[in-house]
Amino acid sequence: MILKKIGVLSLAKVYSALMALMGLIFGLFFTLINFSLPTLSEMPGPYNLIGVWAIIFLPIFYGILGFVAGGTTAWIYNLVAKYIGGLELDFDKN
Repeated sequence: MILKKIGVLSLAKVYSALMALMGLIFGLFFTLINFSLPTLSEMPGPYNLIGVWAIIFLPIFYGILGFVAGGTTAWIYNLVAKYIGGLELDFDKN
């Protein structure tokens, strides 16, 4: 079976969701680091909440970048697959 075309919007949405999840995981990691280091959590102003901002900002940022990267990847694959024939896939029918 040959994969001749990938839906651009389909791959963009899936990749966006996966990258947003990764952004959430990284945001949680940064929050844990921020609250575990006493010097960072005791700083005045917005610096003591950098981990909380990471939980909000990173999933959004990673999701947007994932959407663009997924759409671009599918679009480039579709262009290349026209000329070289696509990706050969082998599925087991069990």
